[in-house]
Amino acid sequence: MIHELTINFGVLSSSCQNETEYLEKSKKLATEIAELDDFELEDFLFGNVPEKIELKQTLDRIIANIDLVNRIPLEKRNYDF
Repeated sequence: MIHELTINFGVLSSSCQNETEYLEKSKKLATEIAELDDFELEDFLFGNVPEKIELKQTLDRIIANIDLVNRIPLEKRNYDF
């Protein structure tokens, strides 16, 4: 499941102008994924659908992590390259 989610978030990053836009769109994407029905999840995750509880926990963690990052002022964020 991690790989399938990574692909979708990676594709999203290529269409964003900056980190703020990416974080906003990523949070929206995670929320939208949580609302997909079984058929839509099957398509979205390339047929590799995890247990619903595992997926929900992962999406909740993504959203929580985005919220944590958003609390850090841009000038105080550190990046490893």
